[in-house]
Amino acid sequence: MNDLTRFDVTDPPMALGLYLDSMALVERLHRLLLDVIKDEFERLGVLEINPVQALLLFNVGEKEVTAGELKSRGYYQGSNVSYNLKKLVDLGYMHHQRCEIDRRSVRVKLTAKGRDIQSIMKTLFHQHGEKMQAVQGLDSASVMETTKTLARLERFWTEQIRYIY
Repeated sequence: MNDLTRFDVTDPPMALGLYLDSMALVERLHRLLLDVIKDEFERLGVLEINPVQALLLFNVGEKEVTAGELKSRGYYQGSNVSYNLKKLVDLGYMHHQRCEIDRRSVRVKLTAKGRDIQSIMKTLFHQHGEKMQAVQGLDSASVMETTKTLARLERFWTEQIRYIY
């Protein structure tokens, strides 16, 4: 892992290196989160859904949403939302129903089986939150500051997509 303190952000080539290292870290963190979820599900014997699908169930929670809202609200980050929704419906984790007003639109919500997965995820994340407090540099204040920085980066990228800058 790179020592990020080696960069002088006033030097453009160094700032570029810091940016690239940060982006690689964000990608690695997401992949590690999926591995953590996969390991927990294997430990519990939950093998019919993958970590991406489990995160989708966790993010939907008690809400009823359309497939389009899954992406727009940030509940699903992948490119094949239709495949994962169909799989979760077929496996009994989600219920889907056509909207009365717009028959092209489908609303989805968790079934009892889906809420069980959501509960497993809540427990896992709660345990992680408690364990993080014991790790140097992962206290609530530092995690909050990191979250604020990531939110600013998210806004920056969103603005790049919308051609604001």
